[in-house]
This record gives sequence, structure tokens and C-alpha cells, in this order.
Amino acid sequence: MSGRFDDNYELGEKLGSGAFATVKEGTGRDTNIKYAIKIFEKKNLSNLDTEALTIEINILKTLHHSHIIKLYNVYDESKHYYLITELVVGGELFDRIVSKKQYTEKEARDVCMILFGALDYCHERRVVHRDLKPENLLLLNNESDTDLKLADFGFAKCVPKDGKLLTGCGTPRYVAPEIIAGCGHDTKVDMWSIGVIIYILLSGYAPFGGKPRSVLFERILRGKFNFHEQYWKNISICAKDLIKQLLTTNPNKRINAHDALKHEWMSRDDLCDKQMNLDMLKAFQANRKFRAAANAVSAVKKLTTAACMLRDRTQSLGVPQDFKVTEPSL
Repeated sequence: MSGRFDDNYELGEKLGSGAFATVKEGTGRDTNIKYAIKIFEKKNLSNLDTEALTIEINILKTLHHSHIIKLYNVYDESKHYYLITELVVGGELFDRIVSKKQYTEKEARDVCMILFGALDYCHERRVVHRDLKPENLLLLNNESDTDLKLADFGFAKCVPKDGKLLTGCGTPRYVAPEIIAGCGHDTKVDMWSIGVIIYILLSGYAPFGGKPRSVLFERILRGKFNFHEQYWKNISICAKDLIKQLLTTNPNKRINAHDALKHEWMSRDDLCDKQMNLDMLKAFQANRKFRAAANAVSAVKKLTTAACMLRDRTQSLGVPQDFKVTEPSL
């Protein structure tokens, strides 16, 4: 599309803001189609920030999948970058689930099938997301639970054909042990993160916890977790088996997205009557929202500052020196 941003789009209401960008609703002047417009002020971006944004844009340009957020256009103008993306209005997947009166294991499985399909698409192209978490699982609209979109590729990278990525990044609760250990990682880190998400989705609590963060990381490195009987008694054995294959500390033994799609859990037709414990998931989601709000109030402006703070706390665990934690995201 030729011309300047203002020639082609009209900005509307503000949808959100974060450390680096503001998101507004926008409407195509010629088409009347609505989009989400992510606006970056160049004066607020360091050279490293600009480089990271360029990587994110280039990756999103290569991804064309029905369950991955779409990037339609980019405008590089004198004072701003404008990213024209798909407008999703259904909110977070977990928010939709906890609003229900009941939720079955089959419904959870069907959502996981969508996620594995999107990850398989990315991983075939050597793209690793590196920040999978409930906040980045969004619904396109308010009508369907399966119009799911994988969002926020700010930490995504292409894995070298014959190498590993070394930069440590992600959200602590969902980060894979090899990122913490700083021994190099690839697409298998996404499989660990999705294992954590599935565990939470089925039980309502996280497999690894602890404060301070060094305790959490130590538990992740050990990879020890339990299926507590009172919360897992109604969940199928094959679901637990898949989680075990996902939350395996050795990435070489961890199941990939392609094989996860062929796992027994994906084809079971007897999961409809297995009700999940929504009360636990509601409590988890409420607590996560509270912590996210608190973090947003006290968040540092730049990821590099957060990385320095984290580095001081976790050097004894061998955490990579450039580990970056996720800011409150858009």
C-alpha cells in the first residue's frame, strides 16, 4: 500500500499501551476494515530495541497461519513505526474459559490441538516464539472459543540450521530449563512452555512455583512436579503422559509439536464427561491478573534494566548474563 500512514488509515480508540508502544484501533480509509495499529515512537527506542523490532517484523511477515496473529503492513516514518495487525477482540483464552459454568477435558484438548498446529507451523520454519504464556493466547471474537490466535512475537527468533540460540529471555514461570542454564536452545523451549500452560489449564495451578525467583528457577532446572490426586483424579492418563513428555528437562527427549499432534490424547473420543476444576483456574487467573497489574505499576522502562536486576539474583543458578524478562505486553 503506497502513501503515508495517515493517508490510508484513521486512528480510533486506544486499546492498550506498554513500555515501548501504544495500540489503537484503526480503520482503512478505502476499505472501512478495522485493524489494531501498534505505534512505536522512535525517540523511545534504542538501537537494540529497533533491531529487535525489525526481527519481529521480518518473522511475522513470513508467518501466514490461521491461528497466528496477522501482520498486514508496516510504515516506517520519520517519528514513528506503525504496525498494522489483525484486530482481535475476544480477549484472553483463559478469561473466556473461567467465565464458563463448566469446561471439559475434551474442550481443553481441542484448544491444545490448535496450539500444537500453530507451533508445528512455526517450528517447521525454524521460528521459535520464546514467550508462550496465557496472556499471548488471544481469541479473535466473542463468539468462538476456537478462533484462537498466537500473539506477541517480540522474543521470536529463527534458529540457525546448525546451531542454537543463546540469549536468555521469556517469562519466568514458563521458561524452559535450558534457557535458565544458558546452554543454548531451539524450538523445544516452546514445547516446555506449552507443557506448563496445559498443566495449568487442566489443574488450575502451575507445576513449578516458588519465591524468590531463584527458587522457582531451581525447581524448573530439577524438573520435578506432581499430579496431585485431588486436582488430577478426573484427568485422563494420556493427558498426564503428554505433559510428562513436554515437561522433560532434556530437550532432546522432549516431544516436538509434530509428534504431539499424533499423541493418543489428540484422538481420544471419551473425554467429554471429564469436568475440569474451574474454581482452581479462576483463582489462578485472578491472582495472575493481580500480579500483572502490580508489575505494570512498578515495571522498568527497558528490558535491559530488568535483565540486570534478574542477573544479580540468579547468577548462582547459571542464568545467562543477558536473560530478559517480559514486560507487561500489549
